[in-house]
Amino acid sequence: MTPHPGEQEEGGDGPGREGGPAGGPAAFSGLLEDTAEDLYEHAPCGYLSTTLDGLIVKVNTTLLDWLGHERDDLVERRHFSDLLTVGGRLYHETHFAPLLRMQGEINGIALELKAADGSRLPVMVTSTVRTDSDGQPRLIRTTLLDARHRRAYETELLRARQEADRERDRLQRLATTLQATLLPPALVDVPGLDVSAYYHIASVDEVGGDFYDLFPLAAGTWGLFLGDVCGKGAAAASVTSLARYTLRAAAVYDADPAAVLANLNTVLTHQNHDDDPRFCTVVYGRLTPDPDAGGFRITLASGGHPPALLMRADGTADYLPTPGGQLVGVLEDARIATTTVSLAPGDTLLLYTDGLTEAHTDVTTGGRERYGDEALLDFGRALAPTTALGTITAVRDLLDAFGAGVDDDTAVLAVHAPRTG
Repeated sequence: MTPHPGEQEEGGDGPGREGGPAGGPAAFSGLLEDTAEDLYEHAPCGYLSTTLDGLIVKVNTTLLDWLGHERDDLVERRHFSDLLTVGGRLYHETHFAPLLRMQGEINGIALELKAADGSRLPVMVTSTVRTDSDGQPRLIRTTLLDARHRRAYETELLRARQEADRERDRLQRLATTLQATLLPPALVDVPGLDVSAYYHIASVDEVGGDFYDLFPLAAGTWGLFLGDVCGKGAAAASVTSLARYTLRAAAVYDADPAAVLANLNTVLTHQNHDDDPRFCTVVYGRLTPDPDAGGFRITLASGGHPPALLMRADGTADYLPTPGGQLVGVLEDARIATTTVSLAPGDTLLLYTDGLTEAHTDVTTGGRERYGDEALLDFGRALAPTTALGTITAVRDLLDAFGAGVDDDTAVLAVHAPRTG
């Protein structure tokens, strides 16, 4: 009888039957029926068995091919340690073999084998002590995985890491150099005034945007400023440089501190872009000697900057309020707040950026409490009366105590009118 289309005659090679179409299970039957010995000999890893003293008694073809040896070269003629490099043999005798005797098993040890042609083969070695029916150790079975690709990967990874470290060091040197160019190499000497400053770097990987300066103007008049640019890196550095030179230039042509900041505001707003805002907080001061009081008279103009801290000779301390001052570089007609103070003999004025008050305490214990304005005021009251150098030294110690709690760069500038006599 003729079968219908799609049917097979009984006994035919239908799907699922041995001898069926290519790609069926029957196509792999020859491979799937490998003997255990064949699986051992041609495994994707090296196998060898040794006596307890390391004499090789069995080795598979895979390992022989890796090393370029004949079976008779190794079996009952060589010890496992003979296949190792000098360094590997020393490690095997001092660490590998003693640990194996103690633990009965050791896993994933990196060693190097010495091939017949003198080349080296990196391998990962796992060895197990086999016991007899009485529990007595009789044999050591060892598995070796070819680690050449892994070694190449590790070498490349190490090279890439070293290159990254070199690049990071280069960028850190560049950032440090650039940061140094944004600060005055030395503060000008003002007769009758002690001055000290400090710049605390929160991260060596990025250039901060804090800046300060003290410079002469007309005879018997000096200008000083301290500010904080939004952001970090090259963009912040460019704004910092622009702000410093604009302030110095504007101060020469205008005696009014508020007008000096207004000039800077005009420059920054004209430089602003929607995707690259350029603004800062800044305080600018004009110093003149005060013959009547024996110290100095300071007029401060603030553009959204934290208030200066005045520590008096009588041991009191208070902020100099400059309310209403707005960020410089955001609005074309930003309000600038001003105040004038007499720096009497023994008084010290501290200017700072918000990296100080925004620092966090108790970081090591997991806390994130902000240091804050009240804590700084208490700090000033405990410090007064003090000097410029004493103030900066105490602030440096405070910042060091915060450790990783200082997230932002911090600039501090202190001026002190010494007591006469």
